[in-house]
Amino acid sequence: MTTISVRPASNLGSFAAAFRQAAREHSSLFALILAVVLLIANVANLPQFASPSEIPGELGTLAPFVLVAMASTPAILSGGAGIDLSVAPLMGLVNVMFVVYLLPHGFGNPAIAIPAMLLVGALVGTANGVMVAVLRFPPVIATLGTYFVLAGLGLDIAPDPVSASQNWTDQLATSIGHIPGAVFTIGGAFLFWYLIRRLPYHRALLAVGGGDAAAFSAGVNATLVRLLAYTIGGMMAGLAGLALTGTIQSADTTVWPDYVIVALAAVALGGTSLSGGRGGFVCAALGATCVFLIQNLISVLGVSVFYLQVAYGAVLLVAVVLGSSLSGQGSANLAGGNLAAGST
Repeated sequence: MTTISVRPASNLGSFAAAFRQAAREHSSLFALILAVVLLIANVANLPQFASPSEIPGELGTLAPFVLVAMASTPAILSGGAGIDLSVAPLMGLVNVMFVVYLLPHGFGNPAIAIPAMLLVGALVGTANGVMVAVLRFPPVIATLGTYFVLAGLGLDIAPDPVSASQNWTDQLATSIGHIPGAVFTIGGAFLFWYLIRRLPYHRALLAVGGGDAAAFSAGVNATLVRLLAYTIGGMMAGLAGLALTGTIQSADTTVWPDYVIVALAAVALGGTSLSGGRGGFVCAALGATCVFLIQNLISVLGVSVFYLQVAYGAVLLVAVVLGSSLSGQGSANLAGGNLAAGST
């Protein structure tokens, strides 16, 4: 009798295992692949999407997506169930303050407006950090309270949309000379993060996010590290507010609410661990790019805008599931000292 041995088809399983391992080591890999696929889909359905004349405007529209995702990242990286729900209304408040207060009173030039709006963002972020890191309020509750305060202030300042006078922020959504304006907004945020990564603070941030106990035993001041994480997020939200102003050229409190779920979906989709300790601005930018391309593709295909929220929710759910399945024992490795791997 002849026996036939059946060897399991293991090639697919081996590929899946290799992909999971690569995704653990490079947390933004999935977002990078998805962004390329979505870009191809957008260009296939709308060829002028890749037109050189359209690129500055598209990057200008992308900038608020990227920056608000970056603003959400430090709080999440800091662990302790860290999250900052107030970055979107803070972005909206900066937009309103710039258009209603600074521009009409002669303080709208970049030398004054940029430091002032970054300072507003940093102060709000620091307030959140004090509540979370010092007073030990749950991050969701603390930042949700700030969310409502900022939303109310924005509505009080501009209950109706206010058109902006001619100002320099319109170049942020188009070009400054021959360079897309988004290069300066997104590039400025990347430069800032690059400098942060070269400081001991970055390693301390990932250590705290990986586990308070391990960080404390290593002599890290978890309270200060976590507080500064919210401060950095607030600054990025201030920059996002200026980028948003460049895009809409008005003070409009109906625009920023869409960015609340955009920020969370982008951070999770980009590969940043929602439990903290792994991720960074590159992950946030890739995740935000995917969300932006999904939104644009839905528009190009003529799908009702009401399905945008469905798409955002689906992206967030998929990102959380993928993050959980790919993270493996990453948090344990991070807590043990392997802090640089997969964090950009």
